[in-house]
Amino acid sequence: MKRLMGLDFGAKTTGVALSDPLMMIASPLETITRDKEGKIKPTLRRIIQLAAENEVEKIVLGLPLNMDDSRGERAEKTEGFKLELERRLEAEGLNIPVVLWDERLSTVGADEILKEAEVPRSERKQYIDKIAASLILEDFIKNSREQRKGE
Repeated sequence: MKRLMGLDFGAKTTGVALSDPLMMIASPLETITRDKEGKIKPTLRRIIQLAAENEVEKIVLGLPLNMDDSRGERAEKTEGFKLELERRLEAEGLNIPVVLWDERLSTVGADEILKEAEVPRSERKQYIDKIAASLILEDFIKNSREQRKGE
């Protein structure tokens, strides 16, 4: 069964989340790390591998807009990453659309979840990106359901 994938793309990490086959629940999957911001080839390879293994039909990429809805440097880098990911997916013969989704405050929300779970601050870094990815995906799923209800 098909799934959705959520991504929280950052300077040195990318959080990955997957939906269940019914596309109702988003769950953190993993955090992909890289040594340098510009070295994204291994990150792209891993995302494509996970997408193929999990029969992903759509990728939801968090777009870090500023609070005033403007696009800053991070948003521009994310848009560039989207274009490169789409190019690589196509080169692999995978017809998976990549959609941008407003991710404002997803990392803050992920940090709150970890605080509530009493995860020590020193251990939060290993979880925060994949939880942020699941929050992005969860918001997308929720809004998609609401749109279908309204139709």
